[in-house]
Amino acid sequence: MSKSTDWLPNSREEQIIMARKWLKVFNEETEDAQGTTVKKYVAWGIPLVEFTLFGTLYGEAQTALTAAQNEETRTPVANARCRTAFDALNSDARDLKKRHFFVPPLTDADLVSLGLKIPDPGPTPSGNPTAQVTLETFLVGRHELGVRILYVTGNPDDAANKGYRIWYSVVEPGETPPTDPEQLTKSFYTKRKKDRIEFGFGDSGKTVYFAVQIENDG
Repeated sequence: MSKSTDWLPNSREEQIIMARKWLKVFNEETEDAQGTTVKKYVAWGIPLVEFTLFGTLYGEAQTALTAAQNEETRTPVANARCRTAFDALNSDARDLKKRHFFVPPLTDADLVSLGLKIPDPGPTPSGNPTAQVTLETFLVGRHELGVRILYVTGNPDDAANKGYRIWYSVVEPGETPPTDPEQLTKSFYTKRKKDRIEFGFGDSGKTVYFAVQIENDG
């Protein structure tokens, strides 16, 4: 997976640290709109089931990372389980951030406590992406697929075209393929026009479907 410019830390160790920080902050006490002392996740409108799920995914990712890093337990199966655990943890983190963090009652101080940048209210000088791109794939190695961004329209050097979010899903033989980009379940952000994706051993013989979304820093 690409080590990219994104709000989510690059390394798994840093992702675990951020998840642990979130759980600590979620459990801190604050006052709700009625002046009652409650946990922050309650005041922020995060349902108990979502709070509990995030804690569970954190624990599973921590356990999987420990097994993948241990010389005695570091096997291809352990590595695959680690990738799966972190995919689930990071997907849930993105969902929490998208639906709960950038709406009241969170303050700028709350966002900083979670390790996130305060959103810039000003306009993006570079403007909006206007180019269209497609994706070319090529084999890199066993269980690794290279991806290359190809411009259909627009200027690759335009400051508005700062990066690319590559969405994808792995589909088993006989499974119904996605018919819309919204159905793709995994993604990563990269500023490179040439990158690669690692797949698990169990993905052999399956088909990968892609979509590319141009993004800039704003």
